[in-house]
Amino acid sequence: MNYNEMEIKLKEMLPERRLKHSLNVSKCAVKLSEIYNCDKEKAKIAGLVHDCAKYFNDEQIEDCIKKFNIELDSLEENNLALSHSVIGSYVAKEVFEIEDEEILNAVKYHTTGRENMTLLEKIIYMADLIEEGRYFPKVEELRELTYSGKLEEALILSFNNTIKFVIDNNQLIHPRTVKARNYILSKIL
Repeated sequence: MNYNEMEIKLKEMLPERRLKHSLNVSKCAVKLSEIYNCDKEKAKIAGLVHDCAKYFNDEQIEDCIKKFNIELDSLEENNLALSHSVIGSYVAKEVFEIEDEEILNAVKYHTTGRENMTLLEKIIYMADLIEEGRYFPKVEELRELTYSGKLEEALILSFNNTIKFVIDNNQLIHPRTVKARNYILSKIL
């Protein structure tokens, strides 16, 4: 399936504003791949499909979990904000015919990050946050860091912001995010 076919399929799966976000993430991921010397085509595709399962209903989620034998952790269960990325990696393979493990992992970890992320995973994680349609505190600082070649610093700031937000809202912090932060921080200190 080519990019245009994926976009058409995605129009059936996402509301218009989320489709626009996905197109923006794809565009941003291409820009970042040029800065960081990453595979542009992989970045473009991963950016496009990263949220493909974001608007699944309960029945669709259950169907995917059964069909693909997906094991969600206790934080992902009944939490589409976290689980859509894991489920989406299976949907990307099945629906969008993506076989590339690097792309599938970039989709899978775009919400939480993970320890020892690949360059593509980092790019999709950041593109999801800093695409041109995003507005939240410190987004400009994240853009500045990311576009100026300071990807690891941007990731640390992002993880810190996420962890603070989750704490301030009295929610559970996904261990993958903590591990991702600590891994990068240990490498740059």
